[in-house]
Amino acid sequence: MNDKRRIIAIFIIVAIVAALAAVATFFVIKSAKNEAKGSSQMTETATEDSSDKEDPQHTGDNAGSMSVTSDDGASADETQILSASSVAENSNLTFGIDVSKYQGTIKWDKVAAGGIDFAMIRVGYRTQKTGEMCVDTNARYNMQEAQKNGIKVGVYFFSSAVNETEAIEEADWVADYISKYQITYPVAFDCEGFTDSASRQYGMSSEARTKVAEAFLQEIYNKGYTPMFYAAMNELSANSQWDTKTLESRYKIWVSQYPDTAYPETPQSSYEGTHAMWQYTNKGKVSGIDKPVDLNVAYFGFDETESAKNGDAADNATVDPEANMKFSDVNETVTAKESVNLRDIPSQGNDSTIKVTLNNGDTATRTGVSDSGWSRVEYNGQTYYAISNYLTTDMNYVVPGQDGSGSGDGLKTKFKDCNDTVTAKIEVNLRALPSVTNPDATVVATIKNGETVTRTGINEEFGWSRVEYNGQTLYCVTSYLSVQ
Repeated sequence: MNDKRRIIAIFIIVAIVAALAAVATFFVIKSAKNEAKGSSQMTETATEDSSDKEDPQHTGDNAGSMSVTSDDGASADETQILSASSVAENSNLTFGIDVSKYQGTIKWDKVAAGGIDFAMIRVGYRTQKTGEMCVDTNARYNMQEAQKNGIKVGVYFFSSAVNETEAIEEADWVADYISKYQITYPVAFDCEGFTDSASRQYGMSSEARTKVAEAFLQEIYNKGYTPMFYAAMNELSANSQWDTKTLESRYKIWVSQYPDTAYPETPQSSYEGTHAMWQYTNKGKVSGIDKPVDLNVAYFGFDETESAKNGDAADNATVDPEANMKFSDVNETVTAKESVNLRDIPSQGNDSTIKVTLNNGDTATRTGVSDSGWSRVEYNGQTYYAISNYLTTDMNYVVPGQDGSGSGDGLKTKFKDCNDTVTAKIEVNLRALPSVTNPDATVVATIKNGETVTRTGINEEFGWSRVEYNGQTLYCVTSYLSVQ
């Protein structure tokens, strides 16, 4: 009887051991799968010819915290990276842009139609000399319109903080400024130009700058947003300008590195450190944006869109028409030399609307003049923009008569012959006649910066140039041109 009991007891013990072994095996496999899932966002960044000796992830006390191999991709301890997202993050590749007021008026519906997943939008900056904090004047409009068109939004702030107190001030300002918008992607800290002797950060050690960055990023996390650190590859590599090991152990890294051929021809960055986002060019072309734009690939995405932290509706934002032009303030009465269109924004493109025409003898108050050839005027209680060369402060100005002298082409506007190669400063319309009011002065073509034409004549009084384009003689505003 005792022998039978011993045998039964042995069988029970063996069964228990086997069960425990099975459970342990299950959790090991599950853990391995979870690690692989968490690391998949980094797979695209692994460099096939990576060198452990050159990879800062493989040095110091935390050696091995990230493994870069050509077979298995990169793995990282994602549990240590701060994330405040309340929506599920996935490991999908997503594609985005980063923009500021310098991209001008963005047509966000076209950007969305072009397949852009996310936009990192500059909300502000601290000046590098005086330390003044400034808002990006198109930030609210860009966040509003990106959100409206289904593009997920992240933001960045250009910092020149010299201590942790200033960094926290910046973070608090950013968190408050974006609180009424749906910020799904991270809030990034961008600090550049500190090696310039004119910068207020000049002479700061990398340790001091890193502490400043950490103060900003931690405060952003405390405010409920996912923090991210932006820097160029050469600044991050081997802790060149930052304590990279510390930063990447807690925060998502956004690296800029521009290969000779852009993504996807170059499928991954040559930066060997941990990074969650790669800015691969600053010369991108995106539908809806007239100017070059930075392009990015993120090794993560989101299943849904975050809710705004502040439930109050944001005020409707409009684009800043003067974002890319510096206007010097003036206060003077002007009239048209002959007639001039007053537009809602300082542009002759399709994005502007002619609101009224000012004729010779009609007066307006000019409040600003830009070096790009535009005037800001007040007329009938409204703010408009007009080409400066068509305006005069001489209230006795007499429109020149059509005496037929000059070039012999029958035009009122006479040209002095010349022969030089010109291009557009940004973009310029080429018209059939030197006028923006004559219905026959149709826009025949538009040239952009880099496209050249031969200028054969200049009129200094009205500010027109005569050019040859594809065998045609056309006319454009001189102040929009630069000589090659």
